[in-house]
Amino acid sequence: MQYRHETVLREETVHYLRAAQGGIFIDGTLGGGGHTQAILDAHPETRVIGIDRDPEALLASRQCLAPYGERVRLVHGNFADLPELVQPWVPEGVDGVVLDIGVSSHQLDQPQRGFSYWHDAPLDMRMDPQQPQTAADIVNTASEEELSRILREFGEERWAARIASFIVRERQREPILTTGQLAQLVKDAIPAKSRRSGPHPARRTFQALRIAVNDELGNLERGLNGALKVLRSGGRLVVITFHSLEDALVKSFFRSQANPCTCPPRLGCVCGKEPQLRIVTTKGVRPGPVELRRNPRARSATLRAAERVLSVEENA
Repeated sequence: MQYRHETVLREETVHYLRAAQGGIFIDGTLGGGGHTQAILDAHPETRVIGIDRDPEALLASRQCLAPYGERVRLVHGNFADLPELVQPWVPEGVDGVVLDIGVSSHQLDQPQRGFSYWHDAPLDMRMDPQQPQTAADIVNTASEEELSRILREFGEERWAARIASFIVRERQREPILTTGQLAQLVKDAIPAKSRRSGPHPARRTFQALRIAVNDELGNLERGLNGALKVLRSGGRLVVITFHSLEDALVKSFFRSQANPCTCPPRLGCVCGKEPQLRIVTTKGVRPGPVELRRNPRARSATLRAAERVLSVEENA
């Protein structure tokens, strides 16, 4: 099976990682290996540890990255566990980490993975097929209140409560096991006037369930903290997100680590908390028109970068 994944913001990632200077980097979301390949090409002595939850991604990347030999090491795992996964090979830290968050083009385009509302397939949505819980499990077992919360918080779905009630009513009649069943249910639940224009009516529901199944926001938060632990002083963290929930989490994390002191201004800083990051991108970096023509799916991508700052001891 050919693994197809369009690498988003490839040149920008290399630039903000300062990969041309060489070093040791982590690609926490390997996918098809595009970012890793770009990092390796930027300097002849660079090394990369590539991590992915999806065995298909690892298999495809192993083939396309084979020419780089021992300069690249591939690991099956969740970037949320980043320090534990990479510590044996980089005990002194790394020069950069890139996280390209979200679902890949390959996963969307493989009907049997159950990510897309355009194909009728098993309602799965697992990025790692070895994990136990599927989207069908959530749809058929979660309470109406919990379903409504998932759709509202993770999908920002206006009709969350109505869709949840339709799901619960339908599953009492028969289990909801396919993407086609769910997409039709959502379409039926949303009033016709509200679905005459705009994207597919099931888009937000599918996004919400995918995030819930894969604990994407929880993993992102853990991954950001993990990246901070493995970055050397002066190392760069580059994160690419694809929707507002992810981007807001990254912005909040960067700001909290760049300005950790919460002491009242009138007292001055008495907590002793030092900044851990310096924000490099004052605003999100978006794909340019050339990239958008080549890959329309990149339209929602936002890149943010920050740098691990020197500690007091290292500055001394």
